[in-house]
This record gives sequence, structure tokens and C-alpha cells, in this order.
Amino acid sequence: MSPDQSQTAFAASAADLALRALDALRGVGGTAMLAEHVERADDPKAALAALRVVGADAFAPHLLSGAAFHPQDAAAVTQSFALFPPAMSTPAPPPEGPAEPWLAAWRDWATSALLTRFTEGADGQPDGGPLAPQPAGAPVLTDPSHPSDGPADTDWQRWSVRMGQLSPLALPGLDSPVHSAARTGAAPLALARGATRATLRRDFPTAARIARWLVLLHTEGVPVPLDPAPLVEHLGLYGAGPRLALDVAIARRLLGLEDV
Repeated sequence: MSPDQSQTAFAASAADLALRALDALRGVGGTAMLAEHVERADDPKAALAALRVVGADAFAPHLLSGAAFHPQDAAAVTQSFALFPPAMSTPAPPPEGPAEPWLAAWRDWATSALLTRFTEGADGQPDGGPLAPQPAGAPVLTDPSHPSDGPADTDWQRWSVRMGQLSPLALPGLDSPVHSAARTGAAPLALARGATRATLRRDFPTAARIARWLVLLHTEGVPVPLDPAPLVEHLGLYGAGPRLALDVAIARRLLGLEDV
């Protein structure tokens, strides 16, 4: 299989897994969702890659709907880490270097942290124990109004987009310097501006990813410059694929809105 064909297979499998997670979040579908995704796949490698792409959001049904987390699911996630090693110790890029390695490191940390919590729980639910170690060498996206020790993300547009790329961290039960940065100083305003700009540009997937941070902050009692509920409802009107639908469903569940 050529690299292009592999990427197409990975993307298709990730879309299928997002649909499975969406169904599970709504109480539809069978048990051991992640293991079933791998076992029934025509291309198991692509299915395991999908677990790495969807990442921590695959745990959303367990975090937000109380769905049981099965040992088979834990085995599937562990297998995906074995096949596609995490980027935990990826060195930080230079100030103007590519962002992908350290974005992947934080996303890997979120997946590993939730896997640790669910597998250490005695009854298949998170036990509230310590999170996995945070990624070595991965810089933090700091408040956009201040200089950063990592990439030069003082511009709110680029900063908000990169925070959107870290949307799988915008789940309850996770906390890190990334979360602290989202709560600090001008960061809520930057997120609000980023979500608004993406919506006006009709880039609804990016808007939904950024909106998830606004929703999380809102549920934590952090003041945000706009009411995220109408924004989430607006984004839910646009059918731009399973990923957007899952982001909107997670945001709606956090806000306590009824499923649609």
C-alpha cells in the first residue's frame, strides 16, 4: 500500500471510530467499542492508527455518559501505543519550527493519562488517581499576551488554532499546564476571538475544536467573553463529518444540553 493509500485508510478508519464514539456517547451501540473497532476492521493497522488519531476523545463516552470501560478496550489502546510509539519525549521544536511533534506529545499524554485512570479504577471507572507523566520537552502554549518559552505563539490567531488542535485535552478529569494556560490572562479572549473568526470563515471544524475549550472553561466557572452554548448549537447545524459531530456532541454534553 502506498503512503497516500495508507493515509486515506487511516483517515477513513478515524472517521469510523469518531462515529462509534458518537454513538456510544448517545448510548447507542455495543460494549468494548475500541476493541470492536479493531477486531472488525479490514485493516487492523489503520484501525489502531485511528485510536491514536481520535486519542483521548475515544474516552468521552466513559467520561461523560458513564459507559463502562472494558479491559479489551484498554488492550486495544495499549496495542496502538506499541505499534505507533508515543511522542512523549519529542524535543521541543525551535521557535519557528514545526508544531506537530509537541502537539502530538500533549495529545499522547492525554490519551495515556485517561488510559491510566480507567485501567487503575477497580470498577471500570476512573479512580481519580495520578495522571500519567507529562511529555518531556513539549512546550506549553502560554497566555497569548505574554512571551512563551516554546514556539513564538504571541499571535492570538495562531495560538487559538493550536489550542484547537489540542481539543482532545478539553475533557473533564484532565489538568496540565496547557489547561492552566487556557484559563490565564487574555487566553479566554483569544479563544473566543479564534472561535468567532473560524465560524465567520466557515471553518466549522476549527471553530468546534476551539469552542470546546470555551465550554470547558465555562463549566469550570472561568469567565469567558461569550456564551458558548449558542455557538455550539450553531456549529451543530453544519454537517461537516463525524469529527465535527463528535466535537459538538462532547461540548453539548459538557454544557448539559440534550442530545440531538
